[in-house]
Amino acid sequence: MFSFESFLNLPLIWGGLIATAIFLYVLLDGFDLGVGILFPFAPSEACRNKLMNSIAPFWDGNETWLVLGGGGLFAAFPLAYAILMPAFYMPIMVMLLGLIFRGVAFEFRFKATARGRKLWDYAFHFGSLIASFCQGVMLGTFVQGVSVQGRVFSGAGFDWFSPFALMTGAALVFGYALLGATWLVMKTDDQTQKWARSCAKYVAIYVIGFMGLVCVWVPSLNHQICHRWFSMPNLVYLAPIPLLTIWTASTLFQSLARQDEAKPFLMSILLFALGYAGLAVSLWPWVVPYQVSLRQAAAAPESLSLLLVGVVLFLPCVLGYTAYSYYVFRGKSHADSEY
Repeated sequence: MFSFESFLNLPLIWGGLIATAIFLYVLLDGFDLGVGILFPFAPSEACRNKLMNSIAPFWDGNETWLVLGGGGLFAAFPLAYAILMPAFYMPIMVMLLGLIFRGVAFEFRFKATARGRKLWDYAFHFGSLIASFCQGVMLGTFVQGVSVQGRVFSGAGFDWFSPFALMTGAALVFGYALLGATWLVMKTDDQTQKWARSCAKYVAIYVIGFMGLVCVWVPSLNHQICHRWFSMPNLVYLAPIPLLTIWTASTLFQSLARQDEAKPFLMSILLFALGYAGLAVSLWPWVVPYQVSLRQAAAAPESLSLLLVGVVLFLPCVLGYTAYSYYVFRGKSHADSEY
């Protein structure tokens, strides 16, 4: 039962902060990972330079939110961190290697010779692809739940290697590709924009298909999820989420057909937001699904209070810097190297 007072408790506040940080990471780093996924398919070297320049001012700042989400989980919900990290050791390590390769590719590609640039192009592409897939695998493993005995992870190191997790890994690759393609529709012009619009139309079909598959598959993972979505009156209360998703997908395709520039990217963001809202509804109130709730995993109230003071002081600075950077580097990107 919800009450106004429940929204003032520290575990809920911290759960909201971490969920927001993860969502911002998915959106912001998602579009530049998507650009990396699409990178080798660009029609020319000039187009690839435009792709790289469109995200060069933002990519490292976008990863701030991953640090905030992981660090916040460790500080605010140490029990959940201790359970989830062993379950995700391998995909996390592979993801970090992918992000490292991608970061190195940024630094070296702009300074490499034409012959050596090909190597860094592949490092940028495969680093983005591997990182995206691993994030999707971790999401799928999180949603399907991990084995817990007492207060520790009791599963095996390859529990993440399951059909559902592999499916969500592929789904997130296409989702990031959609964000990247619609970002490029907004940030580029001429041949590059035309190519990006074609990519967006193509990958959007797969994204919608994967979202439908997830909607069918997730309720079968746990009876509580099935009851939450399909019992009355929840069925009526939660109906706006799938209905808005259908409307958003339709509007996305229409905006691409009308050759709008900013609207496809906004619709892609809304599509991700609705999917995220659906997962939040399904998994509430678990921080380790079906095993440990937010309140059970939370740190001591004194720790949460002290950490919240730091967040209140510094989070507006991060948000302000992020907004300012996007404002300064607004407009179309071009092929000239200025990194």
